[in-house]
Amino acid sequence: MTDRRFGECIRACYACAEACDRCAAACLAEGHAAEMARCVALDIECGASCRYAAGVMARGTEYAERACALCAEVCNACGAECGRHAEDHCKQCAQACRACAALCSAMAAV
Repeated sequence: MTDRRFGECIRACYACAEACDRCAAACLAEGHAAEMARCVALDIECGASCRYAAGVMARGTEYAERACALCAEVCNACGAECGRHAEDHCKQCAQACRACAALCSAMAAV
């Protein structure tokens, strides 16, 4: 059974993964994918990290804290990259990344 303390962090991870998916798709559709290559790559990496961390927390394994630490690191990198761009989807992604990173950092410190 999932530890209740993970609930908010799991929700933030899934919200961040969704924001990353939207951002990557929008970056690719805008016609300047080469300029946004780093953003797209980090969106993909971040979404995968968030989904992994959420799954580990949901399963309540002993790897939760380490998965959250990695997720926070990737979220911070993605949030910083997305935060450099003016597009709304990038700004929304950066916000979701920052929120997820904060919660995952707190879980990693447990």
